[in-house]
Amino acid sequence: QVQLVESGGGLVQAGGSLRLSCAASGRTESRNTMGWFRQSPGKEREFVAAISWGGSITDYSDSVKGRFTISRDNAKNTVYLRMNSPEPEDTAVYYCATDAKPISTMNFARYDHDYWGQGIQVTVSS
Repeated sequence: QVQLVESGGGLVQAGGSLRLSCAASGRTESRNTMGWFRQSPGKEREFVAAISWGGSITDYSDSVKGRFTISRDNAKNTVYLRMNSPEPEDTAVYYCATDAKPISTMNFARYDHDYWGQGIQVTVSS
């Protein structure tokens, strides 16, 4: 089992910056892709970003590409999401996710993942 705990959410002004963190604990020895999803009220959960174990491969949704950056520190078992120039449309509950088995980073968006964090609210004010 892997436990994921998100932190760093809250209220941010449009055009500002915010960094989310997701700390993994438990059976973290599997070198697997990690990623972020989000869900706004009345909408389905959507893919945001994913990163490979080594960090050399990343994938982003078109809606955040160029504004958000995903990174990870494997020594700390933590993945980050830097949100630059957020917009009110980015307001959502953000979830991190990973799996018990290797998943291609470029296919991460399409899978129903094994482990999810509890989610953290991000609100972008205009």
